[in-house]
Amino acid sequence: MTFKLPDLPYAYDALAPYMSAETLTYHHDKHHQAYVDNGNKLIVGSGLEGKPLEEICTAAYAGKNQPLVNNLGQHYNHLHFWQWMKKGGGGTKLPGSVAKLVDGYGGFDKVRADFINAGTTQFGSGWAWLAVRDGKLEVSKTPNGENPLMHGAQPILGVDVWEHSYYIDYRNARPKYLEAWFDNLVNWEHVEEMAG
Repeated sequence: MTFKLPDLPYAYDALAPYMSAETLTYHHDKHHQAYVDNGNKLIVGSGLEGKPLEEICTAAYAGKNQPLVNNLGQHYNHLHFWQWMKKGGGGTKLPGSVAKLVDGYGGFDKVRADFINAGTTQFGSGWAWLAVRDGKLEVSKTPNGENPLMHGAQPILGVDVWEHSYYIDYRNARPKYLEAWFDNLVNWEHVEEMAG
């Protein structure tokens, strides 16, 4: 099975002004494509050929196969990253199952603040996450291509804090990017889908 780069679910300029067409073009067409190309080379001879992507993520992490973690982990992360955004996203009106998880965590404002803080304080490249573990919501951050699957949790929302995600639009103002992203782009329907 060869992994493929999916088309974006919207036009390149659909997320402006919060994420520019230039950022999406570089991020999707160059960076995500590179993870797919490298992942397809690295999977050969790994013993994980033909396995589902989620299984590859957890097995690569458990087996300390960093190149696979960083490339096919990033492929998994980005498959959802594109879906976690939409034109006219964000807002405080959450679908029922997500609202319940958020309430259990301490409410929307706490989730928003903790999520943005996780992304802001992730040193270097990585991700900030909302994930579900044992039926409860947790906020976390991971370096490089890691994700909550590799740490025994189910990711339901993730934001990419690699510089290629925001530097064209926000320069070094990562907190500003995270606030704009959370408030204006999050596709809560996809979050609900992932929360099951």
